[in-house]
Amino acid sequence: MNKKTIEALQILSISLIWLLFTGIAVWIVTLIKESIRLHDAPDASVGISIVAIPVFFTLASVLTYVFIGLRKGRKEESEP
Repeated sequence: MNKKTIEALQILSISLIWLLFTGIAVWIVTLIKESIRLHDAPDASVGISIVAIPVFFTLASVLTYVFIGLRKGRKEESEP
C-alpha cells in the first residue's frame, strides 16, 4: 500500500473511534436523563456511566496518541 492510503486509513480510523465513543457517551447520558424524567432509579445508569465514559474516552485518547505517534515517526524517518 502506498503512504497516502495508509495515512487516509489512519485518519479514518481515528475519526471513527471518536465518533463511536462520543456516540456511546451521548447515549448513556440520554439514558440517564430519560430515567430521571420517568422518575426511575438511575442508579445502574449512573454507576455504569461513571466507569464507562472515562474508559471510552481514555481508550480513544490512547489510540489517537498511538496513531499520531506513528505518523510523526514516519515523517522523521523519511526526512533524512
